[in-house]
Amino acid sequence: MDGFRQQVSTEHGLPSYPHPRQLEEFWEYPTVSLGLGPAEAIYQAWFDRYLHMNGIKDTSQQHTWAFIGDGEMDEPESRGMLQLAAQQRLDNLTFVINCNLQRLDGPVRGNGKIIQELEAFFKGAGWNVIKVIWGRGWDQLLAADKDDALVHVMNETLDGDYQTFRANDGAYVREHFFGRDPRTKEMVKNWTDEQLWELKRGGHDYRKVYAAYKAAMDHTGQPTVVLAHTIKGYALGTHFAGRNSTHQMKKLTLEDAKQLRDRLQIPITDAELERDPYMPPYYMPPADHPALQYMKERREILGGWVPERRADRQPKLPELPARPFEALSKGSGKLEVATTMALVRLIKDLMKDKQVGKYFVPIIPDEARTFGLDAIFPSAKIFNTTGQSYTPVDADMMLSYRESEQGRILHTGITEAGSAAAFQVVGTAYATHDLPMVPIYIFYSMFGFQRTGDQFWAAGDQLTKGFVIGATAGRTTLAGEGLQHMDGHSQVLAATNHAFVSYDPAYAYEIRHIMADGLQRMYGNAGDRDPNVMYYITVYNEPIHQPAEPENVDVEGIVKGIYNLDEHQNFGGPKAQLLASGVGVPWAREARELLARDWGVDAAVWSVTSWNELRRDGLGAEEHNYLHPTEPRRTPYVSAKLAGREGPFVASSDFDRMLPDQIRQWVPGDYHVLGADGFGFSDTRRAARRWYHIDAESMVVRTLAALADKGQIDPSVVGQAIAKYDLFNYSIAGSDHAGEE
Repeated sequence: MDGFRQQVSTEHGLPSYPHPRQLEEFWEYPTVSLGLGPAEAIYQAWFDRYLHMNGIKDTSQQHTWAFIGDGEMDEPESRGMLQLAAQQRLDNLTFVINCNLQRLDGPVRGNGKIIQELEAFFKGAGWNVIKVIWGRGWDQLLAADKDDALVHVMNETLDGDYQTFRANDGAYVREHFFGRDPRTKEMVKNWTDEQLWELKRGGHDYRKVYAAYKAAMDHTGQPTVVLAHTIKGYALGTHFAGRNSTHQMKKLTLEDAKQLRDRLQIPITDAELERDPYMPPYYMPPADHPALQYMKERREILGGWVPERRADRQPKLPELPARPFEALSKGSGKLEVATTMALVRLIKDLMKDKQVGKYFVPIIPDEARTFGLDAIFPSAKIFNTTGQSYTPVDADMMLSYRESEQGRILHTGITEAGSAAAFQVVGTAYATHDLPMVPIYIFYSMFGFQRTGDQFWAAGDQLTKGFVIGATAGRTTLAGEGLQHMDGHSQVLAATNHAFVSYDPAYAYEIRHIMADGLQRMYGNAGDRDPNVMYYITVYNEPIHQPAEPENVDVEGIVKGIYNLDEHQNFGGPKAQLLASGVGVPWAREARELLARDWGVDAAVWSVTSWNELRRDGLGAEEHNYLHPTEPRRTPYVSAKLAGREGPFVASSDFDRMLPDQIRQWVPGDYHVLGADGFGFSDTRRAARRWYHIDAESMVVRTLAALADKGQIDPSVVGQAIAKYDLFNYSIAGSDHAGEE
């Protein structure tokens, strides 16, 4: 404890909160950001049922508890998923809401009553509600309350007043609470102020709390919420209890320390406390102390220490089948196939495998048909603890909507927050259940990192594993959808979360190697790499002719972030290097053809599968070189790949310029970046790409301008190219797809 909040400056430093990424054996559920705990708890209980009903693990004796603050219940994630727990009859779930009536700054409902509000809300959502309002000391008063005068005063007193009562004393309580009605004032006329002050609220009466917990465990058919009335700062002394400033108070006065000692009956003398008021002594009961022995005995009976995370659990997947991956290497022939569909095919084939299929868990927020995953509805089915009691409208169709108690798909409905919570619990099943469960969360890429980035941050802290798929990615691929659908920045956001390894692949064969690498790293032999990561992969809904995997393709380059796709033709013209990712790669390949045909420029094309990984590698090399000057210097991977290449380097993607601009300092030459900056809009793909000047023709013009700047071509050529391609005409005809008429 001497190292509290001194994580790197002391030998045994501790973080301010229990973070698995920094205390991996202590705690499983980092829910520091308010509201995330309730959401994750609901999906933990649901997923436990999934495991049990699918015969993967017996979880019938497991129970999920969530401890929540009443102020926290204002977060939309705290209340927005309650109906799922009730609909799925999750009686393996209990919420305990600490109703101390205070937020950080003031009362939760100063002019109202938060307990009654929450009671109504939870009952309306279908939960079993247990209230623990008053301690045992009130029992005799309530028994004597024949005409309900005391109950009336309790019900009429506002939360703001209850807070004020506790910040004063027994005399104040007598006058301002009991004194509200002559009958209640008469009830306590023989009570001392000290006796009134000692009346506890229910959440501080361990017998009442135990009775509530037992009732919760005995209840079946519904989730349960326990609303426990408490006092913020209880036991910390009069300067803390019920005060608005409690959260900001970091030090106990000597008087407060003595009151705390007395209330908790800790055998520390006044002299010991007075010796150094700022460093009170620690107290450890002797090994034979009855309380210590009791606690150890109970923990052994209950199966272990809590909180505890089993950090040594790293279960491996069985050997993966080769065929599903090989299928992505063959190309699409005459068919046009989007990378989203290629990835979905891989997922479907893996789920069908008898050895590993059960470990793959698709998580979908009501967009399965958009991504082509409706094809697995009839076979894999949608998980529902109550099965399917109705006849679906498409029952006579091959791809009918099917729910089942043994469903394999976690279809969360229209809730990205719920889906992200499901991803967390499935992605940590390796630690909680010792199972190598593989979550594959597929979402409309615009509504992923932007909407639930806080949950992804918590997932990173929680050491979650799995695949996050930003489908329908890109700022121009969703023809006509408009401003709020066009994702041109999720890869930029992903770069800020170092628990994510992110990729923007162009072709199906790149996806196969990226997915195989992710499964090996997270659920196989990671080698010297951190296995506790998540893979973010952006895929597109734009159908293209998928090329077959080139012979001897540079697999290392695909995984590390860049590989050469098309070499120079060596016909003697000026050289240039075109870098692109995702749907930008076909534009770059078309630009290569235009440069050669129209302007005599010999360009090579590089597929950049991960700008973010290249940047991290570059930063890592730089840091090593300046901190270890006597050791051999490291060369950034992208620098090594592009070393010795002639001509300007021109980069493009369907994302913001910030994405490719990340590697600027390691590109060995003049570097020019194109990108889809700003908000999206509704139009054709071809028009949108021309507007952003990221299409093949714009890439040609940018390359020519760079060559002109280097004096390798006449500057007038740039103007000729702009005129030839009519670069400011946004009503251009032709195919949306690069390389097609």
